[in-house]
Amino acid sequence: MFTGIDEVDWASLHHAYGSAEDVPGWLRALASADTAERATALDGMYGALHHEGCVYDSTLACVPFLFSLVTREEVPDRGGIVELLVGIGAEGAAGDPRARDAVCAGAEVFVRLTGDPDPTVRRASASALVHFLAAPARALELLRQRLRAERDDRVLLALLEALALFVRRHPAHADAAVDLLAEQSAPPYAPGLRLAALGQLALVAPARLPADLVPTAIRLLRERSAHRVRITEPCAADSLVGRIRRLRPSDEEGSRLLHTLHTALGDRVDDRIALLGGQLTGPDPVDRCHGVWMAAVLVRGWRADHAGTVRLLGAQLDAEQDWLRDAAVTVLAELFALAEPAADDLYGLVCARPDLWTHRVERGSSTLGGPLKALARNGDPRAVPALAHLLAGPAAPGDLGFELAHLGAAAAPLAPAVRHRLGRIPPASPDTARLAAPLLAAVGAIGDEDAVPEVLRLLPGTPGGVGAWDDAIAGQVIATLEVLGATARAVPALRALLHTRHATAAAGALWSAQQDASVVLPVLLRELTRGDPESRRLAAVQLGRLGPAARAALPTLRRMARSRLARDQVPAACALWRITADPEPVLPVLREAWAQDPHTRRTIARCLTAMGPAAAPLRPLAAAELAAPRRHLARSGGGGGRGIPEDEALLRACREVLARCRRTQSGPSRDRPSPGPEPSGS
Repeated sequence: MFTGIDEVDWASLHHAYGSAEDVPGWLRALASADTAERATALDGMYGALHHEGCVYDSTLACVPFLFSLVTREEVPDRGGIVELLVGIGAEGAAGDPRARDAVCAGAEVFVRLTGDPDPTVRRASASALVHFLAAPARALELLRQRLRAERDDRVLLALLEALALFVRRHPAHADAAVDLLAEQSAPPYAPGLRLAALGQLALVAPARLPADLVPTAIRLLRERSAHRVRITEPCAADSLVGRIRRLRPSDEEGSRLLHTLHTALGDRVDDRIALLGGQLTGPDPVDRCHGVWMAAVLVRGWRADHAGTVRLLGAQLDAEQDWLRDAAVTVLAELFALAEPAADDLYGLVCARPDLWTHRVERGSSTLGGPLKALARNGDPRAVPALAHLLAGPAAPGDLGFELAHLGAAAAPLAPAVRHRLGRIPPASPDTARLAAPLLAAVGAIGDEDAVPEVLRLLPGTPGGVGAWDDAIAGQVIATLEVLGATARAVPALRALLHTRHATAAAGALWSAQQDASVVLPVLLRELTRGDPESRRLAAVQLGRLGPAARAALPTLRRMARSRLARDQVPAACALWRITADPEPVLPVLREAWAQDPHTRRTIARCLTAMGPAAAPLRPLAAAELAAPRRHLARSGGGGGRGIPEDEALLRACREVLARCRRTQSGPSRDRPSPGPEPSGS
């Protein structure tokens, strides 16, 4: 297997982390009898020789030895080595052609491996026929033969994926491959195989899908699940493995099948909603759990009427399986206001399970539990009693204030408790910022003017104030004071901050308190030219608030509006409008930024609303946004963050743009529109 390995000057070769001297040891370890040693070696080779798809001289030197390893049946775990070879060659098609050439030279090895006794090797080799055989017709015929001979379901799925890859890579020969996929999607083939074939057809030949795709897919899913449950049920009766299976869903293959179909359907949102309905109402809790996570992807990424899907998510909260309930709670918590159709189910769970009000994390600290968090994020006032109970306790969850803020005025009964906790934060402590930030968010959302003394206490330089640790939250303190209308009481402290990193925020607060441009304008001009990027953007926003009094900033703002970054262009352009009320130089900038960076669209929409009839040329942008099926601001992958509420806020802003245009069209005014307040962020 390793003939000639010591003749290679590995020390002169390189990989992602430097010298390739360690590569011979990895290659030999791949043939080790020790499982951990083999796994460590394969991980090392993926990380160093195939790092983020890159190819190195040591990668090319390894290819002959990797081929030698995969041809020896006595070598364990050859499937992983085949996958590494396929990855090296496939990535080489888009990068270093030498990598592809090196793997193509061993293409006949893959032909033999498709009939290997080890199913993991056969599975990993399926796509290699498409990637590396020179003759497409031969590759397709080999795939056809393997489909007829194969009996392992996982290998069959890999062969179907290889057929879809063939269609994409060889469109001139695609018809025969599509025919094979269509054949596999119909009786007499097994439900799982048919479902997989439908998913691949949806990816590469949607015109060949049956008219009753969704009912067919749901029926096949349930038939497959019934068969899977019958197979695993004896094992699940009284063994340890069976008990573990009852605790956690383990049907990764089923999840992958439906994920492929959902991905292929893309913007066919109605079909995807109907498919989710079948998944979430099926008898198998594992299928329902997969449906929960796929519902998260759909709601996170696409705009539609999701009320029915959300109600079905709420129905999972009564599930006997903890993992299914927890999955549904996690998804509902990231939907914020869109979780309203499941609010009654969430409230029922909060009432029935006080033990779920908090979630213990490392070092004994706790966070707000999922059901209560989801209810609060939905703005449901029924969350208040449980939150009050936690606030009255000795160790309220650290994030409680952030979640309480979503209740707004409905959380007014909690104001005294929040105020009390804010006042107890130790002065000048390393924990001051961490403890105060969520409580300040709650105070601002509630609008608790009685909390002004406690808020001022955290601002360095206020009479009787202790100062925040390293002034880490001074910016948030200033913002909270502005929300509460209490900036006049902090004027001395705000003036003291005009030469700190919070100068821009302090200047804006001083403008709110005194409307004295002679004090504020020099600071904002300084920050506009010398500050860091975030300070420059905030300075532009604050200058816009000054209106015509900020005309001295026009040359710098015009240069900023010509920036290549939309996040610089937008605050500058909006400030130009508010200072000059001249739309002509502003509208082209806003149009360009709208196309360049979706994260600026909410700020642009608010500016367009303030512009009134002058924004009419950009009205189609708001209309197109409302008609777009996809969310631009939600993340595509796990963890919901704030993508959904931000996108919903963008849609509301776009509706306001259109409504303002309709109002001005129905009752035009001869007066030039006066600039409105500039939003504080994008």
